[in-house]
Amino acid sequence: MSALGVYRPGCSLLHRLPAGFKLAALGVAILAISLTVRSVAAVGLLAVAVVGVFALGGIRPREAWRQLRPVVWIVLFVFVFQVIFTDWQRALVVCAVLAASVAMAAAVTLTTRTSAILDAIVGGLRPLGKVGVRIDLVALSLALAIRSIPLMVEVVGQVDEARKARGLRPGARILVAPVVIAALRAADGFADTLIARGLD
Repeated sequence: MSALGVYRPGCSLLHRLPAGFKLAALGVAILAISLTVRSVAAVGLLAVAVVGVFALGGIRPREAWRQLRPVVWIVLFVFVFQVIFTDWQRALVVCAVLAASVAMAAAVTLTTRTSAILDAIVGGLRPLGKVGVRIDLVALSLALAIRSIPLMVEVVGQVDEARKARGLRPGARILVAPVVIAALRAADGFADTLIARGLD
């Protein structure tokens, strides 16, 4: 199991683009496909566009699949839900937009350092500092959230490995409870660290 969107060094076109530009383009692209993709033919064009974005980033098919695999079950659930309440064409469109949005976000994070993403976000929020918003605390919150993603992915992997070693079947009590406890412990650790640095 791997964390979604872990940076991969490279010298592709996407790697060379500024982080702020990529984030803005990502937002515009997701909005555009949400408003324009309405047919099966448009889904085909969207798939070609996503493949092109990954090609621009020098992202290989295996790496692309590793980024999309964590959301496969969510997409399948949405597809079944849409088929039941609408029809298969609508379900295909909705799931294609969802998967494409995740894929493009993964392409951005795979080709952009986390520090550059944070700097771009903080730079965009800087005008809010004039009305009293603590931009430094916003940046710290974002950094902690990003750091927590791979941490929790690792915890889930460890819990699942422990379950398999004991020959236990998956279940809420077996998987969810240990993960929640580990998350609370991690949150306490973050809180103690912040208090020790006078950021409480």
